[in-house]
Amino acid sequence: MSNSQSRKTVGEMMVKDVVTIPPFAKLREAIEVMRARKVKSLVVEKQSPSDAFGMLTYTMLLRTIVHEDGDVDLVNVYDVAAKPALIIPPQLEVRHAVTMMLNIGVKRLVVTNNNELEGILTMNDIVGAIIEKIDA
Repeated sequence: MSNSQSRKTVGEMMVKDVVTIPPFAKLREAIEVMRARKVKSLVVEKQSPSDAFGMLTYTMLLRTIVHEDGDVDLVNVYDVAAKPALIIPPQLEVRHAVTMMLNIGVKRLVVTNNNELEGILTMNDIVGAIIEKIDA
């Protein structure tokens, strides 16, 4: 990663148009939202101001569908999602976020400011930005 790339902040690189889902939505709804919005993860909304955000990914959905014998109408998103989601501030340098993702083994981080959702940072977005810079 070049110096200019490593100095970018999470806020400069994050996706601001985050697709969210209520915690008590059924898995079928989550699948439909993911398909319609062409995303591989959803941020699970907080139930109250002091609650934490959650993260629901394709992998979590698939595991649950297999475990529940395909019944997507009985299980709530809340029961499947990783909660609390791993969060980072928008002021953090992207290189620190990458280190965190690699050390923990996650591909997505929720970006918050004062416990309010600001965006999402994914490994795909970071790699895409690096490839664009190389191709330029």
